[in-house]
Formats: sequence, structure tokens, C-alpha cells
Amino acid sequence: MLHSLATNLAEQSPDAIVESALREFEGPLTGYVAGLLGGDWDRARDVVQDTFLKLYQQDPGTVQDRLKSWLYTVARNRSIDIIRKDKPMTITSNEAFETLDDWRPDPSAEAEQKERHAEVLLLVDRLPENQREVIRLKFQSDLSYKEIADITELSVSNVGFLLHTGIKRLRAMMGVADQP
Repeated sequence: MLHSLATNLAEQSPDAIVESALREFEGPLTGYVAGLLGGDWDRARDVVQDTFLKLYQQDPGTVQDRLKSWLYTVARNRSIDIIRKDKPMTITSNEAFETLDDWRPDPSAEAEQKERHAEVLLLVDRLPENQREVIRLKFQSDLSYKEIADITELSVSNVGFLLHTGIKRLRAMMGVADQP
């Protein structure tokens, strides 16, 4: 859908662009921002609303090829502004990683999965801030290395290094041997 959305942006009105982007990105973007804002979902919704308002005001041609990374960059920058304005907050939230899923395993497997998920979230919270952020963008928001680099203003190789070292550190904390 992203490819077709990006392909047709130039042909759509600003209203249609915002409507299409809202359908596709509002949920994941709100979760990402809530994680940045320490689980403050009300503020996250405000930031996402501001982000889509900026998209509406933006010339569609300037974001056509990079709509997803543009949305995440604008939302991240606005979140950072809020964090700087307020007292320093931790950029962690277990709620930001929770997802709804129609498929449910048997109750014991589901309980084990929830326990493992909670353990991983606690361990992610112990990672350095830069590793936490790139891990969230990669696995929560399913962004590419390039999109993460654009959003965080890091190089693609730095993003790869942070992901690699963050995952390696998580495995060590969990007592799981590194996979070759």
C-alpha cells in the first residue's frame, strides 16, 4: 500500500493524501511517539495530529518519495521539543510496544509469550537511549535503516551498528548465545 500511496501522491488532493496517510500511519506513529513521551498517549495523539496538520500544509511533491520517514521525522522532532520543554523524561514505555493481534495462541503459549515480551521490554529499557530508539523504530515501526537514519539524523551504517550492538546486548542480558 505504501508504494501505491507514494506513487499516487502527486495525483491526489491534499485532503486525500492526509486521509490515506492517516489510515496507514496514525496507529504506528502514535505508538512510537507515546514511547518517546514516556507513555503519554494524550500528548502522543496531539503530536501526531500536529504532524498530519503539517502534512496537509506541505506541498505533496516534497514528501512523495519519503512520506513514511517524513512523518516519523516531523513527529520525532516535535516530541523532542516537548521533552526539552518539560523536565527530562525517560524514553521508555511498555505500552508503546503493545499491539493488537487477531490471532491468539493457546493460553499457556500466550502467557509465555507475554512474559517473554515483558522481559524483553524491561531489558530494552536498560539499553542506552540511542540503541533503544533505533530498536523501537526498526521493530515497532518496521522502518528501514535508511528511514531510521533520516529520522534520527544518523548515518545508515551507524544505525546498523546500533541495532547490531543493541540486539547483541539484549541477547547477552537474556543469556542467549549470539547467532552466527
